[in-house]
Amino acid sequence: MPASLIRPLKRYQLVADVVIGVLLFAVAAAFTLLPVGSGVWGSYILNSRTALYVALALTAVFSAALAVRRLSPPIALGVAWVAAIVQMAGGLPPLPANFAIFGILYVTAAYGGRRLYWSGFASSLIGAAFITVYLLAPSIAVDGGFGQVTTYAFAAIMLFTAATLGLLLSWTIGALVRTAVRARENRAAQERAEAETATEQERTRIARDMHDVVAHSLAVVIAQADGARYAAAADPEAATAALATISSTARSALSDVRMLLTQLRHSQAEGPQPTLADLEELYAQVRAAGVDLRVDVDPASPVEPPAAVQLAVYRILQEALTNALRHGTGGPVDVTLAWHPDRVELTVHNLVADPAVAGGSGHGLIGMRERAQLVGGSMDAGADGGRFTVRVVIPSGAAAPGSAGAAAAAAPASTALDAALPDAGESRP
Repeated sequence: MPASLIRPLKRYQLVADVVIGVLLFAVAAAFTLLPVGSGVWGSYILNSRTALYVALALTAVFSAALAVRRLSPPIALGVAWVAAIVQMAGGLPPLPANFAIFGILYVTAAYGGRRLYWSGFASSLIGAAFITVYLLAPSIAVDGGFGQVTTYAFAAIMLFTAATLGLLLSWTIGALVRTAVRARENRAAQERAEAETATEQERTRIARDMHDVVAHSLAVVIAQADGARYAAAADPEAATAALATISSTARSALSDVRMLLTQLRHSQAEGPQPTLADLEELYAQVRAAGVDLRVDVDPASPVEPPAAVQLAVYRILQEALTNALRHGTGGPVDVTLAWHPDRVELTVHNLVADPAVAGGSGHGLIGMRERAQLVGGSMDAGADGGRFTVRVVIPSGAAAPGSAGAAAAAAPASTALDAALPDAGESRP
């Protein structure tokens, strides 16, 4: 049997539908056999025993159709139509089991596909017309024709209207249920999509922070390791200082990585963010790696900038200095910070041996540009001759992004994680 004809149902749903079908058959059969004469079994509603058997068989068919209405709405509708046509063709009177039609029309609208949905609607209208003819035909035959046209026309209109309203009511209720279910599913799908988007954005942000932390720290460690290797024989004290810088940088990087790992486990956790006060430590790390770093802050910030702006400036400057350390020639690196009333301008210049590779793989430049754009700023980077320049403009003061933008840009870059990894200073065997 094609899968489109069968709907997946849970066991309790199947049991409930079968019980309803059995109850309908029991009640409808009892009313069909109900005597109307003075004797206990003297006279049945149906005049002949054959008609009675046919009526009981049709009662069983309608009950079965009702029992499978949710399991297979197309089969239930088809079986109900066949039973109704046999009932009308055999001249049988209305049966109690005919009430199953209302439940079947309901499921065609509530659970059927598009074709079955409109088939149920058409069945309501066509069925109403059949009911009108079916109920009026015996009276017209008794009267010998259409002698009372006005009376029969009025009766036909009333019967058709009542039958249409009754059948369409069931179908309409099913259509309303269908709409409600679809709306609930759409809302659930939208919520899942929004959750996935938020998760992906969080992963991207954490990956960007991880790149900033690890790339910068490794660049410092590599530079210090090379310096220690060359100075080991000639200047042991310089080698010792370089190794101390390596240890300090590695411990700091480990702490930042541990904090980022916390966010992977606790997305709502908040931790301390880098601020302008941390720039001096960043400059010290770069200078300790042997870079001639020259910093010019003019004019200085008259007030404390928003947290989002501070974080963006720190991370962008960290990445720019990392690129200078990795791809520079060892010449001076110039950093200029200009805090204007409505914006902050950041410029980083450094010499490069090969301008084609000054930007590395491009991930760092992309991260800097995204950070600037996140707080409403812009970033340009490129090589001019033998110098590579990064220029960043970020709104500040009254033009700074609002609290919503600040919160988004200042999403936690680190939180404490005491259990995930051992402390940076903890001794190891």
